[in-house]
Amino acid sequence: MQLDLNLLAALDALLEEGSVAGAADRLHVTAPAMSRSLGRIRRTTGDQILVRTGRTMTPTPYAIAVREQVHDLLQQVRGVLAPSRELDLATLERTFTLRWHDALVALGGPTLLAAVREQAPGVRLRFIAESSIDTPELRRGEVDLAANADGPAAPEIRAERVAETRHVVVVRRGHPLTRLKAVGAARYAAAEHVTVSRRGRLGNVLDDALARLDLTRHVVATAPTERAAFEFVRGSDLVVTAPESTARSAAADLGLVLLPLPLDLPPAPVYLSWHQRYDTDPAHVWLRDLARAALTGAMSGPSRTAP
Repeated sequence: MQLDLNLLAALDALLEEGSVAGAADRLHVTAPAMSRSLGRIRRTTGDQILVRTGRTMTPTPYAIAVREQVHDLLQQVRGVLAPSRELDLATLERTFTLRWHDALVALGGPTLLAAVREQAPGVRLRFIAESSIDTPELRRGEVDLAANADGPAAPEIRAERVAETRHVVVVRRGHPLTRLKAVGAARYAAAEHVTVSRRGRLGNVLDDALARLDLTRHVVATAPTERAAFEFVRGSDLVVTAPESTARSAAADLGLVLLPLPLDLPPAPVYLSWHQRYDTDPAHVWLRDLARAALTGAMSGPSRTAP
């Protein structure tokens, strides 16, 4: 049997109003149209629903028994087809999974978590590590929000550039490069380098920029995270090139020095990415606003590179 959900609205109006004319006015249809709907409801249910008693209509025992159930069902249908856009943060209970670059978790994660806990204590955040291979978690709905240097990966993935930062050279205090008035490209290339790559790649855009100057650097190791690379650097004459915003806090914590990069390299971008299914989801929009503010604020600190 094929059901028409319009009959549910008509039945609710008939039971509330107790008349065909009243139900027609309520749903803004003509009385003949409502009479036809009542006829279809009678044929579908096998019950008269409303019977005439003098000049009025009286609901049948069946109609009285299902009145509240019909009204509740109609409200549920309306809630599914026209969900409320109002967001009650005080009662919101939801877990968001965020795949962010590890440095961005350290930079913006605490601010984001504090804002979420203050505004919506029922919301939980799952920060998970980036994978060493490209994975489609956003498309599959396994990750709600990503943050890294990657732009749009597919037409259905939204990506918003929320911040950018220049690259700097990171070395230990007392490193030979810190004794120079200015580090040139040749001296930079001649140093021994550690690169940061969760995939273990030895080369990146730095090598392309050096090649344009007929220079080649010597990479002795890769590290999966910037924090690990900084640990290699702090006790040796190795150098690592990293975004300034993420190296800034490490410089203070680990006794490192930031030097200007002697190459013409575009700033490193930071993108927030999500699947288009969440474009108008109120809770997701709220989380994106907080994440954007946290990352923008964390990456807009003052420059601390040595002269």
